[in-house]
Amino acid sequence: MIAAVAENNALGKNNDLLWHLPNDFRRFKEVTSGHHIIMGRKTFESFPKPLPNRTHVIISRQENFEPEGCIVVQDLEKAIAICPADKNIFIIGGGEIYKQYIHLADQLDITRVHNSFEADVYFPEIDPSIWELSAETFHPKDEKHLFDFTFQTFVRKK
Repeated sequence: MIAAVAENNALGKNNDLLWHLPNDFRRFKEVTSGHHIIMGRKTFESFPKPLPNRTHVIISRQENFEPEGCIVVQDLEKAIAICPADKNIFIIGGGEIYKQYIHLADQLDITRVHNSFEADVYFPEIDPSIWELSAETFHPKDEKHLFDFTFQTFVRKK
């Protein structure tokens, strides 16, 4: 899973992000390029267009939802079955998809935004009895980033 998450686990509001962090966008692009990205329909609809150099797999129960150049399935199991050759499949949201499927993830790539926000979508709690922080890099706010943030990688404990 990959997500940008506030201190209070906020992800977004009104189907939009709560912050603009160019370095987070760059990291997301570097990490997910060339791979399958799995998301819910609302997350896909929040993009202006499909993201380049990625295979979009969208989980939706909505009939006749067939965006051009994307694969639509009804659940994560079907989504994963579509991309067995890709060893780095990324679940990219939204909140319900994260909540329903965090138990299947083996790694969480989190951009922790050091602020709290009012939101209508939240990331699930990262349980320290299940997840171990394996790497983190802090980035102070600057002229392009209104908030301090930290890139964090959590791996599932064995």
